[in-house]
Amino acid sequence: MLASDTFDLGGLRLSPGEARRLELVVALDPLELGGQHYAAEPDRVPVKLDVSRMTGGGYALHLRFAAAIAGPCMRCLADAAPAIEVDAREVDLPGSGEELASPYVDGELLDLRAFARDAFALALPDQIVCTEDCPGLCPVCAKPLRALEPGHRHESAPDPRWAKLAELKLD
Repeated sequence: MLASDTFDLGGLRLSPGEARRLELVVALDPLELGGQHYAAEPDRVPVKLDVSRMTGGGYALHLRFAAAIAGPCMRCLADAAPAIEVDAREVDLPGSGEELASPYVDGELLDLRAFARDAFALALPDQIVCTEDCPGLCPVCAKPLRALEPGHRHESAPDPRWAKLAELKLD
């Protein structure tokens, strides 16, 4: 497998309607989500890239790979590393308008690293969690609810509107 951040599509010399499947390795940059840092594991992933030459002179791209996203759980802050399956498509047909112009293709050069990073980010779940049933943290003491006994609770704080009444001395 070739390690590549960019790929020369023109070097494939595809005729219109012809396609080729490539197995490459690409680096995935770390992501920042909600102020937390997350890294792909492994940071260099094997990818399958299908490249098809279109009749109008452009390319249809299909990228597939799997990687885990490692970082803190968004509910309890424990380590989380859910597996992510990426299946992304991109079309670049020059001269056909903005909808069919890929930001990852510049002439005949594909920015594979940016395509993989963005596809990975779009495939992420809404929340990165250690387990699907993670209960999170206690809102009062901030301890993980999973580690606490079932009847865990705290005394409720008195209503601050009644604080002055506590200063009264009744004999």
